[in-house]
Amino acid sequence: MIIISFAFFLLIFTLIGISSTFKSRDTKKDYYLASASIKPWLVGLSATATNNSGYMFIGVIGYTYVTGLASIWLMIGWIAGDFLASLYVHSRLRKAVTTSGDVSYAGVLSHWHGDNNSWLQRVMGLLSLCFLLVYASAQLVAGSKALHVLFDWPLWSGAVMGAVIVATYCFAGGIRASIWTDAAQSMVMIVAMVLLLWTAVQSLGGIDATLIQMHQIDGFMDWFPKDLALPGIAGGVLFIVSWLFAGLSVIGQPHIMVRFMALNNSHNMRRAKTWYYLWFTAFYCAATVVGMLARVYLPDAGSFDAELALPIMAQQLLPPVLIGLVLAGIFAATISTTDSLVLSCSSTITHDLLPQNIQRTYLLRMTTVLITLCALGLALMNNQSVFNMVIMAWSGLASAFAPLLLVLAAGWKPSQRVSIIAVIAGFVTAVIWRNAGLHTVVYEGLPGILTGLFVLFLLAQLWKHDRITQGQTAP
Repeated sequence: MIIISFAFFLLIFTLIGISSTFKSRDTKKDYYLASASIKPWLVGLSATATNNSGYMFIGVIGYTYVTGLASIWLMIGWIAGDFLASLYVHSRLRKAVTTSGDVSYAGVLSHWHGDNNSWLQRVMGLLSLCFLLVYASAQLVAGSKALHVLFDWPLWSGAVMGAVIVATYCFAGGIRASIWTDAAQSMVMIVAMVLLLWTAVQSLGGIDATLIQMHQIDGFMDWFPKDLALPGIAGGVLFIVSWLFAGLSVIGQPHIMVRFMALNNSHNMRRAKTWYYLWFTAFYCAATVVGMLARVYLPDAGSFDAELALPIMAQQLLPPVLIGLVLAGIFAATISTTDSLVLSCSSTITHDLLPQNIQRTYLLRMTTVLITLCALGLALMNNQSVFNMVIMAWSGLASAFAPLLLVLAAGWKPSQRVSIIAVIAGFVTAVIWRNAGLHTVVYEGLPGILTGLFVLFLLAQLWKHDRITQGQTAP
């Protein structure tokens, strides 16, 4: 019965994606941007599903299981940083799509002011390809972990199944198929999470009894983690600021920002963001609470991988049909992000990296299938946690791209040379920071983004002929 329920929802998602072919216009812009015709509510739900992903069901719940109440700062910081950046960037980015006529994130940023910054586009494309592939493989790993726990299937089977589904409807309908299925997946995701939350609270004796049991776990209800690199208030402030920058890092994620680039009209951006933040906040709150409930319901933290807490709890608490629903929610989350990442990688190859842009849609589709196979290969070789893989990819992309996007959105015009150095400097800073273990002090995206911004302004002052010039209006 579990397998039947699970398969039923996956079939629905796949059919929704395939049905998007009836709206296809068989052009490159339609394949990668849905001809910039997506309605606000679809943009909001799709961006939520893509942002949350298997990282939320597997990674965040695993982190919350170990950390406790202090993980709430991840939610507050992430959403606040995301929201603050959106006030400044999203509408300007959507307008730049119309101005530049590009279909990729790197292309829009490179041609923001109409300049032919082809080398900048290629550098950004190469970084996007490397990190988005890692990110996509992490999503396939997350889905395979859930299937392994519930069905005792080998870990490779879930990754293969996810890759096949993603390749099927991305091949069929491109970004429109991805957005349509994201919307359906987003609904299943939040229903699954709320259902598990309510069932877990009831099984533990209600809200009051649950809170009592949480307080009995040493340090679980502390406001800040015990393992902060800096003690006291300074450590707590750094912890919060780090996750604020993690949220701001959303603007550096091509697979999320392309949703807002596909909006039907820049004047509808406020409506799209309303859908996005209401749905995102509700889901993140539910995920955080479920992670804490899992620690009470499954107290033996040393006997299993904490990232498997949610599927294990679902298996023990719910009837077979609802277990299938929860599993479909987890798997849907991984698929919704994987398809977005795969399409972003495909657009990077066909639009940013190759000397001549590919226009034939059958070649675009074949490139998408090839990228899916590459992501699957990385997933099968993976031995890292989903949480660490996602944070690594997330911070690398943000440190490289967010500083440039912030400057462009302000109406400034850095030269191609300055822009490339800033992109590389931000990226290298984040990588060095993490490899040196300094991410235990502060999230590497913070120094990465600040370094990129510093380089943009410093080099413009040193190289007078490359000085950043401010336009009359932001694009």
